[in-house]
Amino acid sequence: MGAYALIGAQWGDEGKGKLVDYLASQAQWVARYAGGNNAGHTVINENGSFSLHLVPSGVFQPGVTCVIGNGVAVNPDVLLEEISGLKARGVDTSRIVLSDRAHLIMPYHVSLDALEEAERGDAALGTTGKGVGPAYVDKAARMGIRAGDLADLEAGLLPRLKSVVELKNRTLTKLYGAPPLPLEEVLDRCAHWRQELKGLIRPADVLLRKALERGETILMEGAQGTLLDLDHGAYPYVTSSSASAGGAAAGLGIPPRSIQGVIGVFKAYSTRVGSGPMPTEMTDETSDMLRELAWEYGVTTGRARRIGWFDAVAGRYSHRINGFTSLALTRLDVLDGFSSVKICVGYRVDGEPLDHFPSNAGVLERCEPVYEEMPGWNSPTAGATELAQLPTEAVAYVRRLEELIGCSFHLISTGPHRNETVLLERMI
Repeated sequence: MGAYALIGAQWGDEGKGKLVDYLASQAQWVARYAGGNNAGHTVINENGSFSLHLVPSGVFQPGVTCVIGNGVAVNPDVLLEEISGLKARGVDTSRIVLSDRAHLIMPYHVSLDALEEAERGDAALGTTGKGVGPAYVDKAARMGIRAGDLADLEAGLLPRLKSVVELKNRTLTKLYGAPPLPLEEVLDRCAHWRQELKGLIRPADVLLRKALERGETILMEGAQGTLLDLDHGAYPYVTSSSASAGGAAAGLGIPPRSIQGVIGVFKAYSTRVGSGPMPTEMTDETSDMLRELAWEYGVTTGRARRIGWFDAVAGRYSHRINGFTSLALTRLDVLDGFSSVKICVGYRVDGEPLDHFPSNAGVLERCEPVYEEMPGWNSPTAGATELAQLPTEAVAYVRRLEELIGCSFHLISTGPHRNETVLLERMI
């Protein structure tokens, strides 16, 4: 009973989708609290393989209500397309709720995102170009459009929308030389969304608080990872929302004290998509081998992910930010067959040791990893469902990661399918 936050502990792409799908059977609610369709979660189960960008990964579990919270930036066209695709494959989508407080990604957000990133040139941040960042900018500037605004289109939204579109068109035409967006087209789009989404938009915060009062369980689904958090990541190479545990309660409108546990999800090595420093990044044959073995390409963009050994300095930092109560390790099976594996246990900057994750991206860029090397394993971990099935060297690797991070792994994923999981201790 209560709420449990499932947090990406690295740079995202840790395998949160599989774990939410696995754990959702123990919850009545799965609620996404941050990010937008710049995030992608892959779920593989008896229904097939799915790539989700806005719909929570608990949608495949019968009886689970899936909430898209107020902290999510929602592109209604993407949401409607995703729901349609799920329906076409026989998935029940009747229990999806969209918070009336969720901010919408408008057509001008997508245009501005691409133009702004192109303008940065060599200093580009690696944005996905989905309009998520500009939508959060408008949210903070108090000119955003929320899902609940669609209900009062003519009298309430139109005057605000007219003012916002005029401002955005001045930016598009005068700053970037791009064509303006006609107000009528934007308004028609909003009218279409109102019609198509009217059954989904509800006061999600009220529903979740009542669920907690009834003693029900909420699994809070994070997007991206802690090292991309707007406040605590390697700024400015971060996302536009709070990807850490601190954003979970605010992103759903529930009391922080209702959070009973925080689950940190780590990949057995490190990956990153986009620009920004990554101390353990490899550019040799090992990284190419890992990328192809695990098919490390972005769910949203298709871009090749950057590959590195496990960074325990960043892992400790992530634990300190989030206060993990348990950990989950994914992709352990990808390391099967390597003669040795490395763990970054410290940094050196300009020849001096550094034992913490720095706040300055320039300093992080200069960090050289200090590695500890451990024996690899030849026996497979792939498909294991019991700890006794794992090679002793693999278990030793997991235990060493626990020591370095300062928290215990309660779950080890040994493959992409739901049943390819070693559960060591109940997590929710």
